[in-house]
Amino acid sequence: MSPSVVSPISALPVRPTPSTSSRPILSGINTMNGAIAVNGDSAAGGGVNGVVNGTISSIPGGSRSVPHSPLIPYSPHPLKTPQIATQHVLLLLDVQAGLLSSPPLGVPSSSALRHNISLILHHARAASPPPLIIHVRNCGDPGDPDDPVSPGFGLVFPPLPHEPVIDKRKNNAFAGTELGSLIRHDAELVVVGLQSDFCVRATCWAALGRGNEVLLIKEAHGTYNRIEAWYGGSVTPAHRIEAEVETELEDAGVVLLDMKDLKELFTGR
Repeated sequence: MSPSVVSPISALPVRPTPSTSSRPILSGINTMNGAIAVNGDSAAGGGVNGVVNGTISSIPGGSRSVPHSPLIPYSPHPLKTPQIATQHVLLLLDVQAGLLSSPPLGVPSSSALRHNISLILHHARAASPPPLIIHVRNCGDPGDPDDPVSPGFGLVFPPLPHEPVIDKRKNNAFAGTELGSLIRHDAELVVVGLQSDFCVRATCWAALGRGNEVLLIKEAHGTYNRIEAWYGGSVTPAHRIEAEVETELEDAGVVLLDMKDLKELFTGR
């Protein structure tokens, strides 16, 4: 993949707010570890994907299935949450203990991702004013690294009391959750987390579709190696998948940033 041309951060455009918008299904809210936690209530469609010795087995066209789990604290009462008046958002997708544990349970780049995401979160929290920081947890299938009954479900970086925590059951973090009601349509989203070819890809596409400016930090998202089930069981390495997703999203309008851009990302704008 050829190097991407990154626009200066100070020159990033702000997308206009659309006149109309669609809202996700309202769901319940609960508190965990002193942080705001919001649960979605939509079940995902079926698909064929699984972790095998640190590798995703994949059949083209499949989608990740993440069913509702009664073990996730949930309230059926409607939630009325106004959008938070900030134009800058840091979205941490599925930064969970199982996915970022040592391989083969975690992704191959888990150690580097922990380090880089920690730096990003530190800079965001130290900014004045800080961006809205939102943590998203995936409620995985039984046996998955992010299975809600497993230790791997927990967040690697504990949220502060004012930082919302969203629980999702689909790749797109906006689907069936309150995420859309927390983020303005003209907000700029900085996206990090896992997995590049599932939740990161789907959520970035959804954010672009609702009018957000989306910034994806290279070396701060990752995935597993993938076994190509329909192509003789050959393995596509994780770093190639990550690069392919970056190219696809950049072509769609996502701005790619490097870790060296971090110092100016949350300040001086």
